[in-house]
Amino acid sequence: MAMTLDGTTGLVLPTWTTAGRPAGPQNGQMGINTTLGYIEWYSSTLGLWVPIYQGPNYTVEYLVVAGGGGGGAARSSSSYASGGGGGAGGYRTSAGTSGGGGSAESQVTLNAGASYSVTVGGGGAGGIPGNNSGTNGSNSVFGSITSVGGGAGSGYPVNGVSGGSGGGGGGAGGVTTGGSGTSNQGYAGGNGASSPSYGAGGGGGAGSAGVNGTTTVGGNGGSGVSSNITGSAVTRAGGGGGGVYTNTGTPGTGGSGGGGNAGATFPSNGSAATANTGSGGGGATDNTADDAVSGGNGGSGIVVIRYAGGQRGTGGTVTSSGGYTIHTFTSSGTFTA
Repeated sequence: MAMTLDGTTGLVLPTWTTAGRPAGPQNGQMGINTTLGYIEWYSSTLGLWVPIYQGPNYTVEYLVVAGGGGGGAARSSSSYASGGGGGAGGYRTSAGTSGGGGSAESQVTLNAGASYSVTVGGGGAGGIPGNNSGTNGSNSVFGSITSVGGGAGSGYPVNGVSGGSGGGGGGAGGVTTGGSGTSNQGYAGGNGASSPSYGAGGGGGAGSAGVNGTTTVGGNGGSGVSSNITGSAVTRAGGGGGGVYTNTGTPGTGGSGGGGNAGATFPSNGSAATANTGSGGGGATDNTADDAVSGGNGGSGIVVIRYAGGQRGTGGTVTSSGGYTIHTFTSSGTFTA
């Protein structure tokens, strides 16, 4: 619809939806965005549509979970070893309990029509053969809210790595320590033990610390935290299980919420964590000094935004439940309020 000017009815602007914005717009081109409910104009300098009237501000609740850390590898040339479990990604929310025993955070007030960057952190890679630890998960971000990527589980003979939740220490010839978690985001990883089965520590979870490995058992991953922000209860951000050495030991299991299990047979790679849970990968289980076994990959994170009433914003997968509109991001994008 073209813009018209009439002496009795005033200026009539063209209308379009966000998906149906004009292709190849000119600088200063103006119209009403019926999806967002305001007038906008195109700035060629900025390369984007700029709102003229943004409407009232409103508050939203959020869940921001970072990517989980990768589990540790186990191969140690002429030495015995097992891989520590990866730590869960940092867990921050205003709709329930945060990670690390933290309380619910404050809701966020958004400017209607403004755009907010959303980053969904990837899971860290599991350690590869050669005594290697995994890698930390990546941070997840919504506006000013940042959750820290989970710490990696270690290989021989290294301590677990700190992160949102800490990675488990590797099982080795001496005791190793788990990595620390981030305050109000996650817990520490468990310690690794020595002979005869060199149980590695479990990765820390958002809901509890990773369990220490013992001389016969790999530590279990720390538990995740449940949230109903999407309309049903879902547990996320569990730690990865710690591995063991020799078939007389018992491998650790992943924490609730998607943590990867340690390798179940001798030798075997650690299991990957569940995608979009921010959980840690499982540690590798060894059987001889020269087994080439790897840690499991950490799970990617997730960002969820919700507000009361009908849809006002755009971005992510949009659903509704219990009187709320819910935007779920399983990959990075933009939320426009």
